Amino acid sequence: MLSPALIRKILVYIVYVFLICCFQVSFPDIMTYRGQVADLMLIFTVVVAYFFGFFDGAIVGIAVGILRDYFAAPAITGFDGKPVLSVGLGLLLMFLASVFGSSFFTKRMRRNAPFAFVAVIAATAVYKVCGHLLIKIWSAAVMHNPYNMTVGQIFLDSILPQLMLNLVAAVPIILLLRFAGPYSKGINPSIDLEGGVEDSLWLKI
Repeated sequence: MLSPALIRKILVYIVYVFLICCFQVSFPDIMTYRGQVADLMLIFTVVVAYFFGFFDGAIVGIAVGILRDYFAAPAITGFDGKPVLSVGLGLLLMFLASVFGSSFFTKRMRRNAPFAFVAVIAATAVYKVCGHLLIKIWSAAVMHNPYNMTVGQIFLDSILPQLMLNLVAAVPIILLLRFAGPYSKGINPSIDLEGGVEDSLWLKI
């Protein structure tokens, strides 16, 4: 029989995943700047993993990733020159976000809320830089086209606006998870405040 605490955790995660994904897909123009959109799915996955550990982050990341692929799988140019949907990319991205969040100085910083903003900033920066590198490589190797953005344009028109948007969007998400999250005291009792062995679980997968 499921315990009340487990039922609470499952229901809270279901509600939050549903709200985050619906808000991201239905109202993408509410938080935009210089062509960038606040990535609520990435923020949510990273913060869940940072606060509550890899297991919670991975489950949430997989759920969010599946919905991300279903609603907004990006189209890329295939080897035959035709656009194809990159289904599975969102799932992989959100899983990696959970790995990143659960291992981002959680032991040293004791999962404190202010440092969660640093985790969001770092995850966003890594995501954007790796994304631009992959697009550049794919453009040269498959499409045989030069990448038409300079380093300055990438930073000013892509990375910096995304960092600003995600930082602002992280405020309500961090507050909700800390004070109205899946655990009554805002702490996962299965892991200690110094990180715990649970955070190294992803290394054994």
